[in-house]
Amino acid sequence: MRPETLPVAVIMERLRLDNPWCSAKWQAIGVVEDGAPPGTPPRVIFEDEKCRRVLHTGFTLELYRDEAENYWLNVSATEPRVFVLWRYDDQGEACPAFVTVSYGEAARWMDADEQVDGVPMPPEIYRWVGEYVEAHYRPDPEARKQRRYASSRLEHHAKFRPG
Repeated sequence: MRPETLPVAVIMERLRLDNPWCSAKWQAIGVVEDGAPPGTPPRVIFEDEKCRRVLHTGFTLELYRDEAENYWLNVSATEPRVFVLWRYDDQGEACPAFVTVSYGEAARWMDADEQVDGVPMPPEIYRWVGEYVEAHYRPDPEARKQRRYASSRLEHHAKFRPG
């Protein structure tokens, strides 16, 4: 099964810190649609004495049917996110490695102790993911039946006695 794909670029930000233990803090701050040719090197898009922002091109968001529920969870959230996994290179620069809009995939990355930042999902990516979810996600009625909770405290204690 071929995934739906969208080329994107990641914006990484380096903030200088006035701290004796740590001189800088890196974080992903944005993801934008990208049409740059493959192999385009990262480029500085803003720099001053306290902040540097670097655009990293050449990434692809991929949507798979088996992750449709995780995409639905994301686009139905109050603040939908694009998740960026990044690592330090040999020079101490933060470099994005992967991007996803799947809550499940981002959680797996975090469980593996990777550096993961969630950045606000741009409207054009939100529409793209939303259309995919509408076309491919169907809630599992069996899963809904299994999640029933006790309707009263008394019923709860009757069903879930320790012991």
